Amino acid sequence: MAKIRKVAFQMDHVSSINIAGDSTFAIALEAQARGYELFHYTPDRLTMRDGRIFAAIEPMALRDEKGNHFTLGERERVDLSTMDVIHLRQDPPFDMGYITSTHLLERLHPKTLVVNDPAWVRNSPEKIFVTEFADLMPPTLISRDVGEITRFRDEIGDIILKPLYGNGGAGVFHSTRDDRNFTSLLEMFSQMYRGEPFIAQGYLPAVRKGDKRILLVDGKPVGAINRVPAEHDARSNMHVGGRAEATELTAREEEICARIGPALRERGFLFVGIDVIGDFMTEINVTSPTGIREVKKFGGADVAALLWDAIEEKRG
Repeated sequence: MAKIRKVAFQMDHVSSINIAGDSTFAIALEAQARGYELFHYTPDRLTMRDGRIFAAIEPMALRDEKGNHFTLGERERVDLSTMDVIHLRQDPPFDMGYITSTHLLERLHPKTLVVNDPAWVRNSPEKIFVTEFADLMPPTLISRDVGEITRFRDEIGDIILKPLYGNGGAGVFHSTRDDRNFTSLLEMFSQMYRGEPFIAQGYLPAVRKGDKRILLVDGKPVGAINRVPAEHDARSNMHVGGRAEATELTAREEEICARIGPALRERGFLFVGIDVIGDFMTEINVTSPTGIREVKKFGGADVAALLWDAIEEKRG
């Protein structure tokens, strides 16, 4: 087995994260526990020069202590091909900056293992990739054509409207068939997301009982949490006040995971989070999935350890 020594994290700055629920922090802590050298850099420090990929990186040491969770060493410009593993972990939005970073990291992979495979991250936007499994989804429309979106709502009734490349529950609206603000909402979306389509989905009343985040490692389900929305909010994301609770997988959810598992493995997606409401999958998250610390908190598997087991196997 090729020995892993150096692990770099391309991420939002470590000073900005909330360690209580941050999956990147959990993955990095497990790497540190295994004796790997950790390095930290933000996406703006990524550089290509004459076909080689560099970044201004810092050695990183972590502590599971709120308010005292990291130490960074002296910054140094390093050829990233000297890393054994790179985690692509900055949060979306999935904009041109994000896409460009996948092009650069693709030059390194797989000699330096990038998690997840950057080419497939680029080619699998989370709210589009999921449509390859349309029979597992609620009714879904991707368009910025006002007429198409209006017809969809007239046909379906209550819908959820959200930006196609958003994240964390930002810009998610529940609109009913008789919503008098609907036209204004579409106007606002058109101005805010110029040139980009929107995604509309049939509203699933089962969301009041929770939106389940299921984590998969190398295509296999390894843990889940249920995220229950606040009383007066349609969104269950924990960033916006959703409440996490323990859960188990249903037979339907096991079926969904079995269906998508081969596609995840084919694309080199070692760590994925899917969202399931009732009997329907709504998203496949491949950029920087969350939920590791919550799963462990509620007595579930140590997903970070399972992920590193899979990475070590890939490096073998």
